[in-house]
Amino acid sequence: MKNFHLPLPEETYAQLRTESERAKVPATALAREAIDAWLRLQARAARHEAIASFARRMGGTGLDLDPYLEAAGIEHVLETTKAER
Repeated sequence: MKNFHLPLPEETYAQLRTESERAKVPATALAREAIDAWLRLQARAARHEAIASFARRMGGTGLDLDPYLEAAGIEHVLETTKAER
């Protein structure tokens, strides 16, 4: 575990303290949890962008989705959607 000094604006600090007291959880634990959640979101967004970028570059090439597999996927989605109604 590493220590990290993080100056906060007064309002942010007050909100963190208030939530800490309400939840009966140390403020550092709440801050750590919030930072971890944000980092997971950033990693997910970066992964999504990397996949989307690959798909844009490779569309129409030999690495594009097989037409039969794509048709089967669309058919599955349509059937699943109908079954849920």
